[in-house]
Amino acid sequence: MENKLKNELFHLFPKLEKIKNRDTVFWENTKWSKNASTTLFSIEEVEDAEETLTRFSSYLNIAFPELVESKGLIESSIQEIDGMKVALEKEFQLLIPGQLFLKCDHALPISGSIKARGGIYEVLKHAERLAIAHGKVKVDDDYAMFATEELRTFFQQYTIAVGSTGNLGLSIGIMGKKLGFNVVVHMSSDAKEWKKALLREKGATVIEYEADYSVAVEQGRQEASQNPMCHFIDDENSKDLFAGYAVAAMRLKNQLKKANIQVDEAHPLFVYLPCGVGGGPGGVAYGLREMFGEHVHIFFAEPTASPCMTIGLMTGLHDEISVEDIGLDNRTEADGLAVGRASKFVGKVMETYISGCYTVKDEELFTSLSLAMDCEGLFLEPSAHAGMFGPIQLMKNGRSYLENQGLVDEMEQATHLVWATGGSMVPQEMREEYMKKIR
Repeated sequence: MENKLKNELFHLFPKLEKIKNRDTVFWENTKWSKNASTTLFSIEEVEDAEETLTRFSSYLNIAFPELVESKGLIESSIQEIDGMKVALEKEFQLLIPGQLFLKCDHALPISGSIKARGGIYEVLKHAERLAIAHGKVKVDDDYAMFATEELRTFFQQYTIAVGSTGNLGLSIGIMGKKLGFNVVVHMSSDAKEWKKALLREKGATVIEYEADYSVAVEQGRQEASQNPMCHFIDDENSKDLFAGYAVAAMRLKNQLKKANIQVDEAHPLFVYLPCGVGGGPGGVAYGLREMFGEHVHIFFAEPTASPCMTIGLMTGLHDEISVEDIGLDNRTEADGLAVGRASKFVGKVMETYISGCYTVKDEELFTSLSLAMDCEGLFLEPSAHAGMFGPIQLMKNGRSYLENQGLVDEMEQATHLVWATGGSMVPQEMREEYMKKIR
């Protein structure tokens, strides 16, 4: 980026200076709209994703024993974490009005992260397209047939590729190999060794890069384009991924209803989503706004070293600006969020949908990790803890947002929902490493 343009941006957006200095920021999205809308995506695509996942439930029930109880449904629970609420209030010397809940995507079956939604859905959708196109399956068939050796052999002639910092690669590698596909995962320097090892154990090919996420994705995209038998799952641009994530909102609506949690003008819902390139949180946010309209307030959480979505939305430049352009190194312990340039597709969709973004320091992630272990016996990987700081940031720095939305008097009836994006598959030795850092 040219110095002249860079200087203009710092002049137009004073918070960029704080971001450059790795100070935490809370950014309110002035383009947020009560009637958020986009021409880039539709709710029909989400409904189609839900129907596709329902068709595959009989197959998933066979392929993964952990899904027998849920009858092939890949879903996580919500739970109140009042102990964590009290611990956060004590640690940061402020009150969090309302209730604090956790959306437990860290415990999603198969791959233990939010990526089990979009990643697994896109693999299944691709398998369905191929099988239908070649006369192997009809839409009204029992999809248990995807577990047959005939279809596994059929899929072995095809390859699925993806670029990933870790969790997306895991979901696609595990699902792709289970179906019979060849799987190639292009992994950035930020990816944890245990994730690479697990992928290789499952039979996927892992290609490692010294560079960051963007390079891994671009290399993967280029290689896949040269192979007509290869489908590249594009975390920066895929509508299928986005739709798979958005299904979560339809299910959350039912979960909240069953838990007698109201979401309306007098009972606002605040949702805090850790954000990397944007696909996962973007899909969830889109679905939530479609389900709850103006009564849900969504904030993306990013590390101070990698706030790509924050600067993309703030400046309106989206993928035309990277964290390196403003002097950051994109190095963070939150490996799933170590992305230097946000998705243009997601950023454009989110312009009127999300309420804002905030950033979190790595040391705060470990503070939260320690608190959660002590008061809830709950382990989440560091990147997932970015969401825990949402209520703190909102109550500390979001007063103007609450006033602008007329929410100040409604906060005692508010529900805060932290989206726990990953953690259950982290091996014990890695958990102990994290605990050492805390000590």
